[in-house]
Amino acid sequence: MKTLSQLHDLLQRGELSSRELTEKYLSAIERDDKELNAYVCVTPEEALATADRVDEKIRRGETIAPLAGIPMTLKDNLSTRGIETTCCSKILSGYRPVYDATVWELLQKQDAVLLGKTNMDEFAMGSSSETSCFGGSRNPHNTAHVAGGSSGGGAAAVSGHLAAYALGSDTGGSIRQPASFCGIVGLKPTYGTVSRYGLIAYASSLDQIGPLAGCVEDAALLFDAISEKDERDSTCSGRREATLPALREDIRGLKVGIPAEYFTGIGGDVEKALLHAQETFRELGAELVPFSMPSLSYALPVYYILACAEASSNLGRYDGIRYGYKAEHYDSIHDMMCRTRSEGFGREVQRRILLGTYVLSSGYYDAYYKKAQHLRGTIVHAFDEAFTRCDILLAPTVPSTSFPLHFTQQDPVLTYQTDICTVPVNIAGLPGISLPCGCDEKGLPIGVQLIANRFEERRLLQAAWNLEQALNFHKESEWGVRL
Repeated sequence: MKTLSQLHDLLQRGELSSRELTEKYLSAIERDDKELNAYVCVTPEEALATADRVDEKIRRGETIAPLAGIPMTLKDNLSTRGIETTCCSKILSGYRPVYDATVWELLQKQDAVLLGKTNMDEFAMGSSSETSCFGGSRNPHNTAHVAGGSSGGGAAAVSGHLAAYALGSDTGGSIRQPASFCGIVGLKPTYGTVSRYGLIAYASSLDQIGPLAGCVEDAALLFDAISEKDERDSTCSGRREATLPALREDIRGLKVGIPAEYFTGIGGDVEKALLHAQETFRELGAELVPFSMPSLSYALPVYYILACAEASSNLGRYDGIRYGYKAEHYDSIHDMMCRTRSEGFGREVQRRILLGTYVLSSGYYDAYYKKAQHLRGTIVHAFDEAFTRCDILLAPTVPSTSFPLHFTQQDPVLTYQTDICTVPVNIAGLPGISLPCGCDEKGLPIGVQLIANRFEERRLLQAAWNLEQALNFHKESEWGVRL
């Protein structure tokens, strides 16, 4: 697979035109997306218009931006002016934003080519993309299995060579888990490095936008491109330093923490792959530091209490009055709102709104929400203490490989437990990355997760790049498109 830098060089030298590259991706989408269901909206006219504009700049001898002319996609919860943005929910059907998300503004300045919007779990609530009103995305490695969630469409598009890269959002693992399932790289940045302006909220204190890419170098390039300070997001301070220049620096002497709690109950193939990743770090000159973080046992209940509470507040704006779906038959304003929400929201979204409303209700606030906030502080402190012992942490991304289609309908609680290794990063606002480190006996990818301290993306990506090169887990394709 060509890296984004290699594609840029081919375009700049005129050995490949952006229109040619874009047409290859559009043809691949037309051919393969019926099976993968990665896209919910394809924008060929906009894509080809941008491609032609880039080609004209090259013909005039101009130097193009690093991401110019390279086809990509956005998760369907990122606002795009004039292009339908539904969060894959019936309640937002027909909604066309009047403004762009900051991350898309930044990419437009670089002349990025938008192929369309990708599938996701409804309002980012799910682990398989199957709560989408458009149906779930399928795993390119085995279409009888899920692509993961909630950014499953973007992961399937990149893994299936239907886009050079994608932007997704990660509230409790929604970039890293599908990246693990689909055998690609997924980066969840430090909370506050990337603007959330234009991201339709699920849980505002946990959400963060990040890249899904074919390799760590691409993820670093994309992170550097989208991590600028934004006055429209009061929580956004931007990145502290560029990450791409540091990727190839030696990691000899790096201290890699191995928290025991992350390795409880993981599958045999996953454990074997993770042990190989640990040994690879040792061979690269890193020092392994085993230790314990008992407070991680609280992470999953803390996450679901806080996330559902924030969701119940954020989703209160969908009432059928201002935009989106509205019930056709009703007796009063109150009845209209009830019917609109009952008909417009899917079962999983309704379940989480009800859970959130319950933990915020009088008589239960102290027992659940307040206690969860206190335990959040305990988890944050545990990570702070861990990073006094080591530079990064190594853990599984998910305890298992991709599960079969419709598995989530059997046991929602069991599905929630697949987030057990990813949610601590969101609770503490840390950066985390998933990269492929092997496959199980069925050929399904396994991801290793690396975690760094806040605003330490440079160190995180440097460690990830060195591990990736040593593991050499790559799939070859001439342009990154199945021709």
